[in-house]
Amino acid sequence: MNILIVDYVHSILLDKFDQAGIAYSYRPEITRKEAEEIIEDYSGLIIRSKFQVDEAFINRGKTLKLIGRAGAGMDNIDEEYAAAKGIQLFPANEGNCDAVGEHMIGMLLSLMNNLFRSNTEIRQGLWRREENRGYELKGRTVGLIGYGHNGRAMAKKLSGFDVKVLAYDKYKTAFSDAYAQEATMELIASEADIISFHIPLTKETKGMVDDSYLEQFRKPIFFLMGARGPIVDIPSILRALDKGKILGAAFDVLPVEKFPKLAEQEWYQDLISRDNVLLSPHVAGWTFESYFKLSDILADKIIAYLNSQ
Repeated sequence: MNILIVDYVHSILLDKFDQAGIAYSYRPEITRKEAEEIIEDYSGLIIRSKFQVDEAFINRGKTLKLIGRAGAGMDNIDEEYAAAKGIQLFPANEGNCDAVGEHMIGMLLSLMNNLFRSNTEIRQGLWRREENRGYELKGRTVGLIGYGHNGRAMAKKLSGFDVKVLAYDKYKTAFSDAYAQEATMELIASEADIISFHIPLTKETKGMVDDSYLEQFRKPIFFLMGARGPIVDIPSILRALDKGKILGAAFDVLPVEKFPKLAEQEWYQDLISRDNVLLSPHVAGWTFESYFKLSDILADKIIAYLNSQ
């Protein structure tokens, strides 16, 4: 086994590979073009989000046996094609689920208590108490869409807030636990005051949150998106904000990320003009602790797999 590592990873992964006697080439500054030229010499690949591991790239990796992602989700990897080629895939979803849960709850509390707006106003010389009156989280119903590692971590962290947590997962049944009650999408749409997404980006979920999706909610909601940006149609969110169907929206991810492309989107100026919209640059799962855990967990998974062969 000789593994090409094309992104920066925590040194714990390299240390564990050294201890296990696994050969690797650590090339975190390599470009896709450079990786394409040498991938045929490697039986393994580790990546974060540097480039798409698509059919064309996989075809160049004629001896690839495994692909590991030091992150949550595998949406930059053609999973179906890799599986058809007999390549084992290793995500590290467990590594940043706590970070995502904490971040999204922080964004929620900021929205519900107008912290972004009031902080900005005070810096501008405005002291407006009534206009910044907030909502309490206690007693609310939170709807979680997706109940994997991230969804469950979010539910666990919400358990101290005296809220009711309903969770919908299309691909799971009988998963109710101490932190969340399994629910239908219809029940969540009927009862939720807050909605938070914890699902992967797939052909099925791309563009899922549109006007018709949002229309099904019977209460005004706070909207949290910490999964993947392309799941959401931003103009639909803006229209729901205008109608009062969404009271506030928080995005750690957007359909288009990084500048200058983000600023070129038709909806960008409208989105950033609203003081009930909170944004962060895709960092919910990227803490100092998760950087270690993602690499640590991925190394353990790969070593365990190789030892089993």
